[in-house]
This record gives sequence, C-alpha cells and structure tokens, in this order.
Amino acid sequence: MSFGTGFLIIELIGIIACTISGAVVAIKKKFDLFGVIVLGVVTAMGGGVLRDILLGIFPPVMFVKPIYAVFACITSIVVFIIMAVATVEVEEKKEMLVDVVNFFDAVGLGVFAVIGTNTAILNGFSDYIFLSIFVGVCTGIGGGMLRDIIAQRIPLVLYKEIYALAALAGSTLYYFMYLKHCGVFVSVTSAIMVTILIRLISLYYHLGLPKLLRLRKKNNDTENK
Repeated sequence: MSFGTGFLIIELIGIIACTISGAVVAIKKKFDLFGVIVLGVVTAMGGGVLRDILLGIFPPVMFVKPIYAVFACITSIVVFIIMAVATVEVEEKKEMLVDVVNFFDAVGLGVFAVIGTNTAILNGFSDYIFLSIFVGVCTGIGGGMLRDIIAQRIPLVLYKEIYALAALAGSTLYYFMYLKHCGVFVSVTSAIMVTILIRLISLYYHLGLPKLLRLRKKNNDTENK
C-alpha cells in the first residue's frame, strides 16, 4: 500500500466517523433526510475546508475530489435508513445515541487532527511548529463546531469534557514523530489512538477544564434579587 493510498483510507474512515456523528445529531434534532445529509456532510468536510483555507489551498479539496462528499452523503443516507427501520423510538435510545455521537466524534477528531497536521507538513510548513499543530487542531474540531452551530447547540469544544486538548495532543505527537522519522504507520496510528483515548477517557470520567461555576451561581443570585 502506498503512502497516498494509506492516507486516503484513513481520511475516508474519518469522514465516515464524522458523518455518523453529524447524521445522528440531525436525527435527534428531527431533521428531514436532506437536513441529515447536510449536517452529515458539514460535519465530515467542515474541518477539511477550514484546513485548506488556512493553508491557502483553493479550491478546497472537497470540491476537487468529490469522493469525500459522496462518501459523506452515502453514509448519511445509510444512517437515516437504519434509524428509520429501527424498532425503537429515538427518545427511548437517547443515551445510546449520545454514546454513538461521542465515539464516532472521537474517532473523527483523532483522524482529522493528524490529517490536518500532515497536510500542513506536506505543503511546506514543517518548519512552522505552531502553524502545523494549529491547523491539525482546527481540522479536528472544525466539523464538530459547525455541526453544533447548525444544530443550535453550544459547540462541545467550548464547555464539554476535554476535546480540543485531545486534538492538540494528537497533532503535537504526530508532528514530532514525523520529524523524528518514526515511520508513517507508527506515527499516524499512535497520534490517532492517543487523541481518541484522551477524548474517551475524559468522557468516561467527566474530565474537563476548570469552570467558574461559583461565579455563575453568584451572577444568577444577583439577577434573582
């Protein structure tokens, strides 16, 4: 398997994972089939479009290589059909759907954080540490943020368990492993797994960054007076 083919497969896996998370959110929000497809495609492709804009790649890859959008559309339709023929109501499986979204979101986060950093490196920015890692993080979290905005939710990255930090860890690890010539397979696999594990562990143990809950409570008390 060539270097390019390997990354194509990894990217398609990420697209499928992100599409599933977007489609399930759309179904929970009671979107119609078109809405499910749109949210699925936006979730899958949003981070990549943001990556290409940051790196000056025009037009963005998704418009040049339709295979990505086609995969996202097909995946969205399959998810819609599966949910349509399911024997239980969406509300009855709400917790399960949350777990599905979180799992596939973690997979997509890991894949696209690495893909974003790798794209920056291959486009001649390997000497710019901050740029390469920043692009990786934006690629990882971009689709999920757009998904939440369209679904009228506060983006998970702003308040939920560790999210952007997981992408930061994966992007950073991949960047330095790549520069140290650790091997493509080892570097990609390690960085993706680290990102996924950090995200899933933070979900399981409800780990996150500090919040000013006490300040919020005081503000609410003041408003009530």
